[in-house]
Amino acid sequence: MAVATTGPSHPPPQPHTPAGTDSPARKDPAPAPSAASMAQRIRQDVIRMAGGPEGAHVGGSLSCADLVAVLYAELLRPGDSFVLSKGHAAPALYSALAQLGLIPADELDGYARPGSRLFGHPPYDLPGVDFATGSLGHGLGLSVGLALAERLSGGDRHVYTLLGDGELQEGSVWEAALLAGHRGLPGLVAAVDRNGLQITGATEDCVALEPLDAKFAAFGWQVRGVDGHDLAALREALRPSPSGPVAVIARTVKGRGVPFLERRVAGHYAKLKPALVRRALAALGRPATDGAS
Repeated sequence: MAVATTGPSHPPPQPHTPAGTDSPARKDPAPAPSAASMAQRIRQDVIRMAGGPEGAHVGGSLSCADLVAVLYAELLRPGDSFVLSKGHAAPALYSALAQLGLIPADELDGYARPGSRLFGHPPYDLPGVDFATGSLGHGLGLSVGLALAERLSGGDRHVYTLLGDGELQEGSVWEAALLAGHRGLPGLVAAVDRNGLQITGATEDCVALEPLDAKFAAFGWQVRGVDGHDLAALREALRPSPSGPVAVIARTVKGRGVPFLERRVAGHYAKLKPALVRRALAALGRPATDGAS
């Protein structure tokens, strides 16, 4: 599980302050981008990273770009935590960290190459990341621990986690969900990137998940369904509740924004040739240029 903890460790959180803007890594802070511009840039950067010699988990990084952008551009406050449970979507996270100045933008050019610190899953020593990615199914448990610790300390910081829908086939997810509901943990939000596909096919053909909303509700969670590409709707759906944990089931499209990748199992992980990189960037509405910046 990858955890991006924003802001200082001890001062109380300030409402609506963009994540990462007070980090010591930012020597020359710039205004945080809007959610819309951040999401667009995430998609462009993901495509460029997928065009590198190692390829990338492109489909799921594109599907969660809007979720990551709303969190980093608008909702995360200093002291809040973000847990990227679907750690293979690291390219989306790396782009967000670069846009906030936590890592150099040109470092994205070396994604997953020998000697790079931008691994296929986020390493714990990367600025903005506190825990390295592990096996799928552990991010929600870590988030529950963070939320429980916050309650015991009397704090009011928020904990957000992003899960893949195929990841919900892991039993450890539901153990954590059961505890969170039992404890009624406030300030905890689990967003599910519900794109309906995993590496081996459709989630409902591999191990059916539906009715997903009823499952979370039965475990004591508030459940909110949302269009995972509607920024305004995401902004409201992702807001924590003081009365208990919130599960946001965000309906998304795998490979969102790139027609030849959308809704394709083959787009889960891809190594894009230069012609396809140019084609994808053109579809995203920006002239193709060299480099990830």
